[in-house]
Amino acid sequence: MFIGQDMHRATILVADDSPQNIELLSRVLGQDYRVKVATSGEKALAMAYSDEPPDLILLDILMPDLSGHEVCRRIKANPDRRGIPIIFVTAMNSVEDESLGLAIGAVDYIAKPISPALVLARVRTHLALHDQARELERQVAQRTAELAATRQQLIRRLGRAAEFKDNESGNHVVRMSHLARLIGQQAGLGPEALQLLFQTTAMHDVGKIGVPDRILLKSGPLDEAEWALMRQHAQIGADIIGRHDNELLSTARSIALTHHERWDGTGYPQGLKGEQIPLFGRIVAIADVFDALMTRRPYKAPIPTAESLALMAEQRGRHFDPTLLDCFFQQQFEILKIMELYSDDRGAPNDF
Repeated sequence: MFIGQDMHRATILVADDSPQNIELLSRVLGQDYRVKVATSGEKALAMAYSDEPPDLILLDILMPDLSGHEVCRRIKANPDRRGIPIIFVTAMNSVEDESLGLAIGAVDYIAKPISPALVLARVRTHLALHDQARELERQVAQRTAELAATRQQLIRRLGRAAEFKDNESGNHVVRMSHLARLIGQQAGLGPEALQLLFQTTAMHDVGKIGVPDRILLKSGPLDEAEWALMRQHAQIGADIIGRHDNELLSTARSIALTHHERWDGTGYPQGLKGEQIPLFGRIVAIADVFDALMTRRPYKAPIPTAESLALMAEQRGRHFDPTLLDCFFQQQFEILKIMELYSDDRGAPNDF
């Protein structure tokens, strides 16, 4: 039931089983607001949970089926609806009744018989407060999103900056992000985890910033002393990123530190084994080795696709998590498309 024609006005739900109370409140509010009516607790809940929920609820306590207290508790337990202001309008007017109503989430308590002027004043006040709260939430959400986007861009750019030391296009980190996401998708990660993996993989080799160019750009094999310096880049990367409570940065640190660990425990820098290695580190390890095999590096020419895939298969249960390596092979055609799309010969992409 709707009273009032202006669809742009705030909507008030009057939940009461008394026709006289409904008529009075509708007459009082109808000049300024759209009014919806529910004659039971179940109907009030249905309207609150609908696609067009009310902006405020005037709720009687003593109603058929569900009491007003129970309706309030259920609405406040629903994350999508708990923000709707609820004002109890009831003949139960003891101090204890009012305290209980406020304790379970109501914003106000009006005793019957009502004063029309008081009802209008309370409704205006709480609608204004609700609008202010929603605007503040919107501004906070917008600012949080802007900060997250800025942090993500910084992570991407710092990751690419590290790659420019030994890769003129910096496309390695672009391919790595896409390859890791494909493997994670096949492994059953959800959308949020996949986005986190995609964003943080770019920082896996940021520790190369601390490795001398004479080692990174050496055209021949590294000797033992040089390898010892090269292996430090995982710890250096973790130190550059640092320890943070922020999930994005803590995940980036974990990947930088663990993407050279091996399933059989022979990797570095910590010699972790099996599932001691974080999941994202295991995923990035697969993407990193395959990209290294398939692309030109200062010390080697690219290895043909068939041979690269065969070398990957040989490392099942040795370098790589067997289950995740299966995911890699199940996505190999999409992975090869990424390798072609973001090849170093194509230059750096504009959208990463």
